[in-house]
Amino acid sequence: MGGPAVVVVRVCLRDGRGGSPTAVVVGADAGEAVGRDVAVRTGASHAVFVSVGGTRPGGREVALRFFTAAGELPACGHGTLAALALLAERAGGGELRAVVRTAAGVSAGRAARVGGVLTASFDVGAVEVCGPAAAGAFDEVLEALGLPPGGPAGGARVASAGRPRLLVPVAGRSELAALAPDADRLRAACDRLGLLGCYAYSPPTAGGRLAARMFAPSIGVPEDIANVNSTACVAARLAGAGVPSVAVDMGDVLGAPATVTAALRGSGPGAAVRVGAEAVVERTVRLR
Repeated sequence: MGGPAVVVVRVCLRDGRGGSPTAVVVGADAGEAVGRDVAVRTGASHAVFVSVGGTRPGGREVALRFFTAAGELPACGHGTLAALALLAERAGGGELRAVVRTAAGVSAGRAARVGGVLTASFDVGAVEVCGPAAAGAFDEVLEALGLPPGGPAGGARVASAGRPRLLVPVAGRSELAALAPDADRLRAACDRLGLLGCYAYSPPTAGGRLAARMFAPSIGVPEDIANVNSTACVAARLAGAGVPSVAVDMGDVLGAPATVTAALRGSGPGAAVRVGAEAVVERTVRLR
């Protein structure tokens, strides 16, 4: 018997190439075993299952569930962008507005084909960035990354867009590219601290351009090509330093260049962050 039709969407493209392959299934029921299987068999880091409902004042009702090889997640930023881009493509490329529901909450999403390119964005709810932690609190994580305590990483902060993760500044792009974490040690350290993973990033330019790498072995993703929710977290972190918007390059060390944009909407601790990226619908496969 035939299985679900799976559409592979490459999302968070940079100059029309690269991006993170994401498996999208529209209209099929998803138990955890099926969701994990789709992620594994398509070779995507994440799979998203989409249910489309009626039209509300804010747009179409869209419910999403996310899976990695390790299990279900309450939220996935690039999975949300991939789903919105695919729905816009199926609607003829015109503007799609959606009320997006996930286990983590409700957000406003939009997508359209602009100048021949699919673009998608959504509003991440209020992002929480914690203040400085006690000295030595993150030494386990830093050592697993191959970084010494103190130095640029002394500005490490826990931030949450639904689940906590550690934001770790490094000295520059070359230092970022040189990171070679011990995945087992990093997973153990993140598990002990209750962290989703670790997002290391370079200093931003005057225009808000920076690079980042996201390591999340605790959810079965040793390194993510693009991590949208963590980019929202770093945007909220940098907004306090006078950087209102960012464009973050990821995926280069994996041979899949990706870029995610993020900008603070409003001010204060309750401000949302709008994240966005370009996408392309790559292929459809039928799993058995």
